[in-house]
Amino acid sequence: MDTKVRRAIIIPVILFSVFAVIRVLAGGAGETPEPDVGNDARVEGQRPSERGGSLERGRVEVPEGYERAVFAGGCFWCMEPPYDSVDGVYAVTSGFSGGTVANPSYQAVIAGNTGHREVVEIVFDPSRVSYRELLEIFWVNIDPLDGGGQFCDRGGPYISAIFYMNEEQETEARASRAWAEGRILTGGEFMTEIRSYEAFYPAEEYHQAYAFRNPVRYSFYRASCGRDARLRTLWGS
Repeated sequence: MDTKVRRAIIIPVILFSVFAVIRVLAGGAGETPEPDVGNDARVEGQRPSERGGSLERGRVEVPEGYERAVFAGGCFWCMEPPYDSVDGVYAVTSGFSGGTVANPSYQAVIAGNTGHREVVEIVFDPSRVSYRELLEIFWVNIDPLDGGGQFCDRGGPYISAIFYMNEEQETEARASRAWAEGRILTGGEFMTEIRSYEAFYPAEEYHQAYAFRNPVRYSFYRASCGRDARLRTLWGS
């Protein structure tokens, strides 16, 4: 497995496990205080991606020469951490894509009334990290054999998908699927959709950087959902 992909799996698990232990030992409860991300400067405690991601509901401005990737991998809380630690990733934002309703609320999406999926939008510098590398990280963080959702989250909003922005991304996405089919440890038909991107709508502020700001709650949710156990079965350690 590629070193960058391996780091993208291991680093978030270690990081948030450490945060969780510290919070428990300290007797902490409730949400982690929000870091100051009012500008693009790094601040102590800011999440690892360069800009810190979008901690407020709103669209991230894409710097000149940077590109976007949009992936649906089930719960968007769990799809932010693998990309936050990747060199060249500028921002990771949780949101919705693939549906027919503009600016949907989270409640409307999970009720199944919009056609949207939970997704992450990744703004990245292609001179430092390629779209192909982001795709490889995507595959090893999902269950591509599941066509009804992801892990404990069931239904349309949680079905996995790659939303390509252009023909080049489509070509890369389909090639990466072949790469993943050759590396998965269990048999079965890949159900992850590869489809054209139309629009992205950021989720509410409290969903952004959820794992970073709520490490105890996030760790409990992720463990109880069985995500890591299933990923080990599919892709190994």
